[in-house]
Amino acid sequence: MEEKPKFGKFVEGAEHLSLGISIVLAVVIGVGLGIAMKKYLGYDWLLWLGVFWGIFAAGMNIKRAYNKQMKELDKLKDDPKYKHAKTNYDDDEDDDKY
Repeated sequence: MEEKPKFGKFVEGAEHLSLGISIVLAVVIGVGLGIAMKKYLGYDWLLWLGVFWGIFAAGMNIKRAYNKQMKELDKLKDDPKYKHAKTNYDDDEDDDKY
């Protein structure tokens, strides 16, 4: 039987919390860059460019986290504990029941 690390739940929770923090920080940094560019270069639209950069960076963080979770899910497909579980991820079948 595999022994779990003492702070395993804490580390896992911090990892999920870091996604939320990275999303907020990406937007804040993008807005900060936009404000700085607007101040030094004098173009109002540069603020919005920074906002869009921040939102794009936040989206990329979400995509990376999603890909990481899907990779971990794919590892579970070969686990004997989950062989009985349904492997089809399509939710269309559930819609027909209601």
